[in-house]
Amino acid sequence: DRGTHFCNDQFTRVMIKYGITHQLATAYHPQMSGQVEVSNHGLKRILKRMVGENRASWSDKLDNTLWAFCIAYKTLIGCTPYKLVYGKSCHLPI
Repeated sequence: DRGTHFCNDQFTRVMIKYGITHQLATAYHPQMSGQVEVSNHGLKRILKRMVGENRASWSDKLDNTLWAFCIAYKTLIGCTPYKLVYGKSCHLPI
């Protein structure tokens, strides 16, 4: 994505800190965004499970879907997206 939220000094510092190479893709070459497509597939899978048969309610379930995705461990990055962003594990009340 070439949005300004992905092309700025703060984002660059995070990429350097975690040793990530940021590759910009074009809208006309989606194969460059393979990991994004994998993530989108995971989000869609969670959303389908939460929505069930009543697909009209998908927007009501989107916040919970994003939260579930954010606190799920990702092998590729070796932690949860939550920990990557906030620098600490998410402790849920029991």
